[in-house]
Amino acid sequence: MNPLLPTFEASRAAALQALARVSPQAYAVSRNHLLGAATALSPYFTHGLLTQREVFDFLHQRSPLHPQHKLVYEFGWRAYFRHVWAQLGDGILESLHPGPLPDAAYHPELPEDVRQARSGVPAIDQAVRCLYASGHLHNHARMWLASYLVHVRKVAWRVGADWLYGHLLDGDLASNHLSWQWVAGTGSHKPYLFNAENVARFAPPEWHSPGSVIDTSYEALDALAHTPEAIAPSPKGRPGGGLAEPPLRSTPPDVVPWPDTDLTGRPVWLQHPWALGPRPAEVPQDAVVLGLVLRDCHQRHPWSGRRWQFVLDGWRTQGTPCWCVDAAGLGRALAGAASVWLQDEPHLRPWRAALPPHTHWLPEVPLFAEVPGHQASFSRWWQRTRLL
Repeated sequence: MNPLLPTFEASRAAALQALARVSPQAYAVSRNHLLGAATALSPYFTHGLLTQREVFDFLHQRSPLHPQHKLVYEFGWRAYFRHVWAQLGDGILESLHPGPLPDAAYHPELPEDVRQARSGVPAIDQAVRCLYASGHLHNHARMWLASYLVHVRKVAWRVGADWLYGHLLDGDLASNHLSWQWVAGTGSHKPYLFNAENVARFAPPEWHSPGSVIDTSYEALDALAHTPEAIAPSPKGRPGGGLAEPPLRSTPPDVVPWPDTDLTGRPVWLQHPWALGPRPAEVPQDAVVLGLVLRDCHQRHPWSGRRWQFVLDGWRTQGTPCWCVDAAGLGRALAGAASVWLQDEPHLRPWRAALPPHTHWLPEVPLFAEVPGHQASFSRWWQRTRLL
């Protein structure tokens, strides 16, 4: 398997097989290299096929993991971003503080040459090709792509973040959008910058970008990040029209509206796209199981056909029917149910009030202790939390 083009099967069995292949020791040594020992677990985390708690416990039993281990540290970043999301809600979709330039200095649209993988910077064009081909992208490549768009092409970080989120199988609003803010300098103390030397160190030859706009010093890149003028795409871009961007959809293909089935007096387990894993023990065994696509959510944040197919495959593997409904229709359909059960999920919290009062929101078993109050930096949060 090409590590830059991984494939993911939407099943619990596949998730456990991927977990068994993880080497924390190899990850700690090579995690920054695009061909290094990445875990490839993120889609399984995002869609509820694995939890951080069970992954840590499994790996810790094989070989004890110190709290300062690089892998535990990365688990911490994911948990921290969720902490910020819980505190700020939709506030994470706005700049947390000023960046190198005012928000109004950045362009509100993504350049077509980037969408089509023909910017002329090999590291950027390779990243876009990998994204479209697999729905996945190494974290280092995500940072390069974000840095190039924000600091070189002057694209608003939110525009880039929304675009990348839609194409990622592991797209998570907290991890994705707050990572873009970290790169942009609106969620960190300074902008994240990279150059051709950095690419040559961590990426395979086809990604190397000598002679391009990023083939310069960090001092020059920092000056560029603080300059309003964007740099035009390289004339060395790929000829012709480039790649066609896969469309983003607010609903999956081949689904039917919310069923006319009478749910009166029956328990219901709503298996939304972020909870494709096993049914929790608390859920009644006789519960009606429905795969929930909440239109309101996905109209705000559409997904690629590849990601929808991943979710649909997960439901089909379990024999779960997929139903699309808006928040108002969901409330009406469930009003007479004996009880409603679903995994708590921040993506759905804006529509929480639409569900009946007898809804049980099941929390995920945490890996880190909860830290009260908004912690404005990862370091502050890390100092105050602990492994449970």
